[in-house]
Amino acid sequence: MSMIKEMTNQEIADALADPARRERVFTDIMNTYQRQIYWHIRRLVVRHDDADDILQNTFIKAWTSSASYRGDASITTWLYRIATNESIDFLNSAHQRYSSVLSEMDDYLVNSFTGDPWFDGDAAEQKLQEAILTLPRKQRIVFNLRYYDEMPYNEMSKVLDTTEGALKASYHHAAKKVEDFLRQSVKLS
Repeated sequence: MSMIKEMTNQEIADALADPARRERVFTDIMNTYQRQIYWHIRRLVVRHDDADDILQNTFIKAWTSSASYRGDASITTWLYRIATNESIDFLNSAHQRYSSVLSEMDDYLVNSFTGDPWFDGDAAEQKLQEAILTLPRKQRIVFNLRYYDEMPYNEMSKVLDTTEGALKASYHHAAKKVEDFLRQSVKLS
């Protein structure tokens, strides 16, 4: 059982600031949250190999800044923020490398997703993922955090550094677009 889940934010911050306990506590953080953070990243960048690299970068960045974790936010909020920023940096970089037009990048993501041997979802899940990939980047992030991770808006506002009202509006618009996409795809089939 994870000792992290039993600790308060301040106890985690204190343990990470203590050189004698830092490595053990951080290892427990990684073991406890690695899968959850991987899937958050994976939904944003789609490809397993990219998600795996970003996950590694996320935990490297978390490790290098772990002694400065103050406990103001939960450890998951802190990790999600790092992972989200790393994912956005990757997507911005990939967008600059692979396309001069945004739609080309979207096509790249959809093609990466549908041809991914690591994906084993059914047709409905694949359609949902295709719908999510049509969303603008911020709406996609908000939708994933709310729909898959069931993250409360107050925590999401800390991860994305924006207001709860803006997040609620963004999620509402994203959900409507996903719904419209899925309805349209049913009509076409």
